[in-house]
Amino acid sequence: MTIKDFINKAYKYALVGATTNKEKYGYLVLKDLVGAGFNIVGVNPKYQEISGIKIYSSLKDVRQKPDVVIFVVPPEEGLKILDEVVEVGITKVWFQPGAESEKIRQKAKQLGIKIMADGSCIMLARQSLGL
Repeated sequence: MTIKDFINKAYKYALVGATTNKEKYGYLVLKDLVGAGFNIVGVNPKYQEISGIKIYSSLKDVRQKPDVVIFVVPPEEGLKILDEVVEVGITKVWFQPGAESEKIRQKAKQLGIKIMADGSCIMLARQSLGL
């Protein structure tokens, strides 16, 4: 799979690890994709909305199934959420730098999830595609 298989303005995205902390990628990615016209919601049980963007407590609560889930959480936390990704029927996951690990790559492969976990930042990848 290539970056183009994960980045498409027609896709719906969910960002696991959305936060109000303006210095963290959970905020930066959310705002970047919204600003570029992408359809994205956040996932974090601590919030209901961030800067007018809907935040859900879990992937199961997201009303319209996302095409791609973006992880900005530590790999240990992401490992737990991969089961929920499969349960909801999502097949593509993008791991931001620091959210990936060999263990999480292996589990995603076992679960049949297509992943982008090569250290690429989705914001830079989006920009490189001119989107």
